[in-house]
Amino acid sequence: MAVSAASWSFTEDDYGAITQSLQRFLYESNARCALLVDRTGQLVTTVGEAPTFDATAFATLTAADFSANDQLARLIGERDFNTLFHQGEKESMYLADVARRVILVVLFDNRTTLGLVRLKMKLAVDDLTKLFQQVFSRGSADGAAAPPNLLAGAEDEIDRLFQ
Repeated sequence: MAVSAASWSFTEDDYGAITQSLQRFLYESNARCALLVDRTGQLVTTVGEAPTFDATAFATLTAADFSANDQLARLIGERDFNTLFHQGEKESMYLADVARRVILVVLFDNRTTLGLVRLKMKLAVDDLTKLFQQVFSRGSADGAAAPPNLLAGAEDEIDRLFQ
């Protein structure tokens, strides 16, 4: 089940570790820009060269692209596709699933190669997956601390109001 960004948050330390991981990846791969997008289409962060397009709209389309490709994967008997690659004449993008809840989008041009981006992306995804799993586990632990029957009796009260 995909969890929206509203159901989890990260600390300043988390953000620093995520940013540092993405900066290291961009340096090692010579890619231009990395964006993190949650599966609902919310832009989480952007690192590297500032995009020349509407990053919010791009994030929404990225999530839709990943969802459509998940359905295509199921049609051919796969559970999902962990990565996607789109190549243009001058610009390309490589997308990868991170912890089943976030999509890493990397924009690159002819200053690097697909092979180098793929190699370095694997390491970055592994690193980011560990970071996000910590964030998500902290979020679910916080949710478990909520009172179990928070809305118990609310339905009865609503019924009484309308009688």
